[in-house]
Amino acid sequence: MKPTVYLETTIIGYLAMRVSGILRVAANQQTTREWWDKRRHEFDLYVSRFVVNECSDGDPAAAQERLAYLEGIPLLQVPDEANSLAESLVTGVPLPKHAAVDALHISVVAVNGVEFLLTWNCKHIANPSMRPHIERICREMGYEPPVICTPQELLETDDED
Repeated sequence: MKPTVYLETTIIGYLAMRVSGILRVAANQQTTREWWDKRRHEFDLYVSRFVVNECSDGDPAAAQERLAYLEGIPLLQVPDEANSLAESLVTGVPLPKHAAVDALHISVVAVNGVEFLLTWNCKHIANPSMRPHIERICREMGYEPPVICTPQELLETDDED
């Protein structure tokens, strides 16, 4: 059985967007494309309706490009427990109210038992200062937290050096 990975919206955004003129963003885009091309087949991929909703926003042509990457990727269920966990994350981490969807990404992954949450959202999700709080709250509510990481981290798990 393959390891499971949840693709948070920033991953799809980096895959679909034009190459950025900002060096750090362009490097992250390249890393994301490299992971997508070389490693994604080693994992069972998942998204949620939150990813679909976020990818659907904005310019219709850009949304269509983002949604094309989601074709064939199963949607995780969003049980009531995920909403409860998300509320606990917003208050306990704490996350700002405008980051409630970020808490939902984390909670859907935890409640569904997905191993990895892949993201470039280093402000509210892959934030090393928030990670211990996220993990503690997930465990307090009876869920094993996902490994929150960037494509760079999953790309570096490759045995080829």
